[in-house]
Amino acid sequence: MVITFDAEVWEWDARRADSWTFVSLPEDVSEDIKELSAGPRRGFGSVRVRVTVGGTSWATSIFPSKDGVFVLPVKRAVRKAEELDVGDVATVTVELVDF
Repeated sequence: MVITFDAEVWEWDARRADSWTFVSLPEDVSEDIKELSAGPRRGFGSVRVRVTVGGTSWATSIFPSKDGVFVLPVKRAVRKAEELDVGDVATVTVELVDF
């Protein structure tokens, strides 16, 4: 499963001092991922993915949130390379791996 979507970069309030930033996957896509990944999952309910934002690609995991959607951490190196800051909208491609 490969999906591309636009999402706003946001900062996790609980860890503001650490500058943890994320994008939220769309609700319908999150529902599809929940169905595909039903059963035992990795730590924190994570799902392994390959991500591309602009010209930057990396392997990471997405995590279920209390809002019912999956969230994708966007590391500092990616934000710097793609000139993204909190509040910016990024085009994100996510590919599920191990399915």
